[in-house]
Amino acid sequence: MIRLVHLIVVCAFVAAAVYVYKIKYDATAQAERAAKLRTELKRERDRVATLRAEWSKLDDPARIQVLAERHLILRPTAATQFDTLDRLPERPPQAAPPDVGDPIASIIENTDGEPPTGTVPGAREP
Repeated sequence: MIRLVHLIVVCAFVAAAVYVYKIKYDATAQAERAAKLRTELKRERDRVATLRAEWSKLDDPARIQVLAERHLILRPTAATQFDTLDRLPERPPQAAPPDVGDPIASIIENTDGEPPTGTVPGAREP
């Protein structure tokens, strides 16, 4: 009978040792995973910082001004392009009758070579 009790106790010790080893192995794996995640997080933070620095450089107004001058055909606004509100032309009459299916097409067809806009007659372009 004592041999049976000894055998059961030895089996319990072996099972406990295996269980403790498994817990230690799982804890080590979790620690390695946490370290890997911390490394990835630091790498991502560095990447975000780099992208913010690049965005700051690309968003610089002086750089955008140089690019606009180089690639866009823009001219400074001339004083003749401004006018007072009392000199604006009256609103054009209803260009398209309300029963027309396509009002934009009827406006294009009914113009006499000059589309109805708010341009000032006689104004000179620089």
